[in-house]
Amino acid sequence: MENIIIAGGWLMWPIILCSIAVVAISVERLWTLNANKIAPKHQLAQVWTWVQNNQVDAARLRELRKSSELGKILASGLSNAQAGREVMKDSIQEAASQVIHAMERYVGALGTIASVSPLLGLLGTVIGMIKVFVAIELEGTGNAGALAGGISEALITTAAGLCVAIPAMIMHRFFIRKIDTLVVVMEQESVKLVDALHGDRTVETK
Repeated sequence: MENIIIAGGWLMWPIILCSIAVVAISVERLWTLNANKIAPKHQLAQVWTWVQNNQVDAARLRELRKSSELGKILASGLSNAQAGREVMKDSIQEAASQVIHAMERYVGALGTIASVSPLLGLLGTVIGMIKVFVAIELEGTGNAGALAGGISEALITTAAGLCVAIPAMIMHRFFIRKIDTLVVVMEQESVKLVDALHGDRTVETK
């Protein structure tokens, strides 16, 4: 492995750093974007039970905000429930935008790495081919060792760039899809709460 890195030239180091970043971001986002932590299944039912029993107070709202990302959104809506349906919806949307922004943290970096890594590999290819032509100009085509060094650098950096870019692109798409799914779930739960407080809709508490 060490020989491959050395043969790939100095551009292997930024490619390696990109690969480390992909692994670190993927592990962190997999841990953070846990559906049970973001939007617990029975949280709305618990909140509705509090509402029916007139147990919604400042302490309950603080507890709700700390419990999950969905809890932050529901707590924001409950805080403004008495101001009317539209005000409640606006407060929920504002809280949701902050939650979504936090959920998308680092995901854009994966997309950037997926785009940049092949370009780093391509740059390595160009540099390697330049070395090949310089060797041909100086020594002719008889020195196979000089030619092999440039060719190996060109091929290794290209392969390394693609090996980083492909997983980065896969994880980027995966997290975008996961965030979209969680956003839909939180939106549905929020709408249920608004309709229950300002309409005829009921919330199942079982």
